[in-house]
Amino acid sequence: MSDALPIKTSAAWNMFTYLNFGVAAVMMAGGIYFLEASFAAKGFYAMAALMLVSSTAAITKSIRDAEESTRLHNKIDEARTERLLMETSGPRS
Repeated sequence: MSDALPIKTSAAWNMFTYLNFGVAAVMMAGGIYFLEASFAAKGFYAMAALMLVSSTAAITKSIRDAEESTRLHNKIDEARTERLLMETSGPRS
C-alpha cells in the first residue's frame, strides 16, 4: 500500500456544503414555524430535525474514523512485513 496523501477539499466545496446546510436548516425551520399544528407538535418536529442532524454527523464521523483506523492498521502491517523481510533476507554468515 502506498502512502496516500489525505484528500483536501477546495474552499469552494467547503463554502457550498456550509451554504447548503444553512439553506436546508432555514427551510426546515420555516416549514416547522409555518406548519399548522400545535406548539407541541412543532416542538417534536424540531427535536426530530435536530436529532437527525446530530446523528448524521455522528455516523459520518464513525465511518471516517473506521476508514482511518483500517488505513493505519494496514500501514502498520505493511511495516511489520517489510521489517520481517529485511531481517530474513539479511546477510548470512
